[in-house]
Amino acid sequence: MPAERHAAGPRPRRTGTAATAALLAPTYLWLAVAVFLPLAGMLYFSLLTGVPAPHHPAAFTAENYLAFVRKPYLLHVAWRSLALGLWTTGLCALIGWPAALALSRAVRGRARDAIFLLTILPFWTSGLVRVLSWTMVLADHGLLDRALGAVIPGWRVSDLLYTFPAIVIGLVHAYLPYMILTCYVSLAAIDPALIEAARGLGARAPVIFARILLPISLPGLLSGAVLIFVPVIGSFMEPRILGGRVGVTMGTVIEDQFTQAFDWPLGAALSFTMLAAVLLLFGVLYGASRLRPAA
Repeated sequence: MPAERHAAGPRPRRTGTAATAALLAPTYLWLAVAVFLPLAGMLYFSLLTGVPAPHHPAAFTAENYLAFVRKPYLLHVAWRSLALGLWTTGLCALIGWPAALALSRAVRGRARDAIFLLTILPFWTSGLVRVLSWTMVLADHGLLDRALGAVIPGWRVSDLLYTFPAIVIGLVHAYLPYMILTCYVSLAAIDPALIEAARGLGARAPVIFARILLPISLPGLLSGAVLIFVPVIGSFMEPRILGGRVGVTMGTVIEDQFTQAFDWPLGAALSFTMLAAVLLLFGVLYGASRLRPAA
């Protein structure tokens, strides 16, 4: 009997594993197709001399990947896109982490539900509507100028629209919920007894922040940074509407290649170049985060 029980023991586990794999297979298959199939198409176009047409056949070439060498202005545009991503991600972290900490520690009951509702409210509206709404707020004599003029007598009109800060404001508004939600998941998992024990041992607030809260919430902070930084450097709607002339980023340049210049190979090559730069950057950051000081 013991031998029979031992032999029959692993069967439910195998059945559960097989059932889990069967349930997950369609999802992962769809994700693989939805991610790798478009990337394969983009890679194919990036290696062509032009868009294939019946009377204009295209040949394979790698010249499109030399765009940053032959068109130096693209380096300035790429740096502006990276700066936009860093500013947006940094501000989201500075605003989102304390908000997530307050939600996980200080807010309870219906107040937390109301704040969560306000946090995800931007997801319920169209991105175009959000951006156009900011044009009314940031424009000359807009809602912001009127509100500040009512509070501060003699307030000088400050036209923020069509500036770099206007783009950052619009992007922070759009992507801040990602940082709040990812940080909240990490901070909510911290046992309150751990913080109480640190306080009982005499640890002050800066020590608790540096030794407990920040290290444990770091995975959520990094997840939020990835979810924000990657789409921001490729964004084109917010820079085009809120930035005007200064809103030329890699996202707008790539969009122009596909929609106006009809140079799909160049647009695809620029996309893959930015993707490689982002992967390299996150690879370096991940490797640095894995380093541990020698004892």
